[in-house]
Amino acid sequence: MPGNTVMITLKEGASPGELENAKKTAIDQGGKIVHESKLIKSIQVEFPEDKVHTLSTNDQYTVEADQTVSTQ
Repeated sequence: MPGNTVMITLKEGASPGELENAKKTAIDQGGKIVHESKLIKSIQVEFPEDKVHTLSTNDQYTVEADQTVSTQ
């Protein structure tokens, strides 16, 4: 059963430690980190369908549904 995948990206001015905080919170809430980008300071996290995360309540990063991007 596929889960819900979200992208978590640090906002400008956020401390580097915030990415570690996001990773810890995601794992503590049942998420699995499937990709990490140090260049844009972001992680891609998959959550099981039955899990709810609270990551979007942190004002140091942006949380959005992961989706395919195209340059057409």
